[in-house]
Amino acid sequence: MKKVVSILSILAVIAFSVSMVGCSNTQKPEKVLRHVVMFGFKPDVSEAQVKEVEDAFCKLPSQIDLIKGYEWGTDCSPEGLQQGLTHCFFLTFHSDADRDAYLVHPAHKAFGKVLGGKASAGTGVGFLGEKKKKGGGRKKPPPPPFFFFFFFFF
Repeated sequence: MKKVVSILSILAVIAFSVSMVGCSNTQKPEKVLRHVVMFGFKPDVSEAQVKEVEDAFCKLPSQIDLIKGYEWGTDCSPEGLQQGLTHCFFLTFHSDADRDAYLVHPAHKAFGKVLGGKASAGTGVGFLGEKKKKGGGRKKPPPPPFFFFFFFFF
């Protein structure tokens, strides 16, 4: 009987140790720097000129490898709070150093020349966020350690 209790105790310690190692290896969310650029155009800017600016900005991710993520679009909000801003460009960088290098990159400077005096309004915002997985980023709790089930049945 003492052998059985000893073996069960050893198994319980091993199972607990394995379950704790699984819990302690959870990864911290990856921090990323988001850079949001928004602008609108003066009334005398033609659709062709707007398209030229859009195309020039859309080329930046292929010209600057520091850009790790990129989305863009035009305003579709019914709220009426745009204050003249019609275009939004959403860039992701791994660090503020990468963003800072992007700001002085020759391709970014060339884009500024294409934009020129066509913008009627503009703003840029940056923030450090956590990259989350779909589903709210909540993780499932770890399964109960093996020994809980073992002792439940004995």
